Amino acid sequence: MATALRDPIGFELFKNTLLSIADEMALTILRTAYSGVLKDNMDYSTAFCDGAGRTVTQGLTLPAHLSSFPDALAATIGRFADRMHPGDVYCLNDPFEGGMHIPDVFVLKPIFHEGKRLAFAATICHQTDMGGRVAGSNASDSTEIYQEGLRIPPVKMYDRGEPNETLFRLIEKNVRLPVRVFGDLRAQLAACHIAEAAFLRLVARQGAKRVKVYMEEILDYTERLTRAALRQLPDGEWSFEDWIDDDGVDYGKPIRLFVTLRKTGDRLVADWTGTSPQVKGAINNTLSFTKAATFTCLKSVLSHDVLCNAGFYRPIEVIAPPGTIANGVLPAASAARGLTGFRMLDTCFGALARMLPERTIASSEGGNTGVSIGGYYPDRRPFIFVEFICSAWGGRAWADGLDGNANMFANMSLPPVEITEAEQPLEILCTEFLQDVGGPGKHRGGASIRRDYRLLEEEAVLQVRADRNVFRPWGLFGGGPGRPSLNVLNPGREDRVLPGKFTMIMKRGDVFRHDQPGPGGWGDPLERAPDRVLRDVRNELVSLRSARDDYGVVIDSRTWTVDGTATAALRAELRARRGWQEVPVVSR
Repeated sequence: MATALRDPIGFELFKNTLLSIADEMALTILRTAYSGVLKDNMDYSTAFCDGAGRTVTQGLTLPAHLSSFPDALAATIGRFADRMHPGDVYCLNDPFEGGMHIPDVFVLKPIFHEGKRLAFAATICHQTDMGGRVAGSNASDSTEIYQEGLRIPPVKMYDRGEPNETLFRLIEKNVRLPVRVFGDLRAQLAACHIAEAAFLRLVARQGAKRVKVYMEEILDYTERLTRAALRQLPDGEWSFEDWIDDDGVDYGKPIRLFVTLRKTGDRLVADWTGTSPQVKGAINNTLSFTKAATFTCLKSVLSHDVLCNAGFYRPIEVIAPPGTIANGVLPAASAARGLTGFRMLDTCFGALARMLPERTIASSEGGNTGVSIGGYYPDRRPFIFVEFICSAWGGRAWADGLDGNANMFANMSLPPVEITEAEQPLEILCTEFLQDVGGPGKHRGGASIRRDYRLLEEEAVLQVRADRNVFRPWGLFGGGPGRPSLNVLNPGREDRVLPGKFTMIMKRGDVFRHDQPGPGGWGDPLERAPDRVLRDVRNELVSLRSARDDYGVVIDSRTWTVDGTATAALRAELRARRGWQEVPVVSR
């Protein structure tokens, strides 16, 4: 610490160098990955960690992986301890030994200098397939971990530079697309090698002793910033409850999420006691994923100067009793646990709305929707399409929700239609905004999207992970709830409504349609500026009917102008109907 204080400029340059290493790792994966779920959806993360496995810097990738690296490295170090050597590389995906869910594979490389371990380069990537009963390995209706695919505890991928042929053979024989999986694993290896080379250059310039001091100071500095930011927040206790429609196995059985935030001085406890016991379906969280959702929510209301590393975690305690959906134990299935993580972020924001109303956001669309379509060509070659449909944000205390934007918890992009159609036997018939989908409000919920998929091959297995069909995304402080989600097979022809989570067979020519739910609105819709309502109507995000009924704005569609007199009268009438009823904090 003294070294850093004597040379604050050198410390700042060092900190940004490590940040750039983590970002360069992320760019390496983006440029070299084989699968669309990485190079297009960007479902991966990178981190640079110290020799003890503590995250020092994290690449600009997924907040959902925010706290995954410490658990993965702790499990690996716990198993191998002093048996690590230069040239070793480790991998794992076991949710019960450092992992998150089976499709997410960690590749971890210890970095040595003069025989001593100084750091780790760490990556996590969502693989297209890791085996199991359903192509893509992420079915929401699996009922135990053993159905979900190849489970890898912390093992050596390379031993002093030599590949573990046994591991590679096991992976090859258990996944449907080994070429794609091995290509993505090589992208992770490349990222780790680049990080190692960059870090060793830094060590050569500054010396190992200074580098270790600076890495420790980055963590201490982040902790000081976090505690200072927490001290500025009010002390107290706030709770919130939300519900998942069901787990995809016990249809119609709601699943409770419940969190209590306790803030005292420079510490905060997020307690998930009261959340549902773990469920049959594959939406059970690991503790690390529950932590990630909690940390992401809290980080979003603190200063941007606070880094995402182990120093940030120190003043924040996350409690999640084992055996609950927030902390599953064997044999809990977890392949579709992303849904629960997204909803935990919303739940945490619900509690924060009572603590910090001026900094909060209404419910998101419920998180991205997972769609997997897998089958075989006539020559028995497999194809697997994995996509996560990103949508929109809830209305914010200071602005509308973002339209067609990735959920805050997963900074992902939607794959281009042209790439999907070139690589898969699919036709994307539409990707479009839905009208009147976001909850009305002074700041409306963002516009979610519709996506239609037509199968061009003979047959395929369609697997979907969605929610918010029964329990709609909630609004805040008078904002309305968003529209529910909708799954339909063959719209306009069969119009067969499907549940939120399912696995089924598609035939050639079948069309699957998914409408994302709409995020909630923030604030009284009658306080929204009429010209902003007019703009939304002209952009076809809000209908003339909603403008009138929800916002009390009368628009002349011939001249596309607001009738100010009629609008004032209508809003007065709507307020009179409301009478003395108070605007609720949460609108469901």
